Amino acid sequence: MREMKELDGVGAILAGTANVVMQLSRPGVGYGVVESRVESGQLMRHPMKRSRTTFTYLAVALLGSDKEREVFRSAVDRAHVEVRSGPESPVPYNAFDPELQKWVGACLYYGAVDVRTRLRGPMTDDEADGFYREGSRLATTLQVRPEDWPADRAGFERYWEESLSAVSIDAAVRDYLYRVIRLAFLPGPLRHPAAGLSQFLTTGFLPPVFREQMGLPWSDADQRRFDSLIRVVAAMNRLLPPPIRSFPLNACLWDMRLRVRFRRPLV
Repeated sequence: MREMKELDGVGAILAGTANVVMQLSRPGVGYGVVESRVESGQLMRHPMKRSRTTFTYLAVALLGSDKEREVFRSAVDRAHVEVRSGPESPVPYNAFDPELQKWVGACLYYGAVDVRTRLRGPMTDDEADGFYREGSRLATTLQVRPEDWPADRAGFERYWEESLSAVSIDAAVRDYLYRVIRLAFLPGPLRHPAAGLSQFLTTGFLPPVFREQMGLPWSDADQRRFDSLIRVVAAMNRLLPPPIRSFPLNACLWDMRLRVRFRRPLV
């Protein structure tokens, strides 16, 4: 059974920033991004390139072939070589740390389930099990070994709940994330009209523990408005033809295949 026949691009767009917050809430991941020396992958300097890389990773991990995942993993590994803490770093980190990569994969899987449920409704147990098997590639396309990923959904739930105790966002990482949420990487004419909506959507997609760490207020009225907005988005999304519904993830997958064919950089 293949549960991920297609991906909802709108979900990846709307919930993407919330997932970044979740990933960077682990100090080793947060400082790995804030202090990264990989200039070409910095969101504030290259927002389009960074977004393309992220969307391509999702598409390749979930819809690509084994060979494509291997090729993309190698490209990511080359970029990650420089992501390691220095003597002045507040916390030790290394982009090849399997526990940090497992956390990143877990956030991606959690977000994929959340978006899928909000846009298409609850899954049956069989569907959820299939989704979990395929969703594991969000971690194993990094350096997480299959045997180190929770064996089933119950195991994942235990891992997720236990991992929330390690969530900690300090002032430096919080400032960086707030700039991401408020779209500081965009030019003013684009940023100013969209920053408020970005913060609203990001806060809505975040579980409470992450909102609290970020100091983002959220009321019952906010939740009702958020739920209403997502219902409208879900209804509109169902009316779209599959190729449009999957954009930009399908486009990123084809772009990756062309880059491989013509030997162009992938990340």
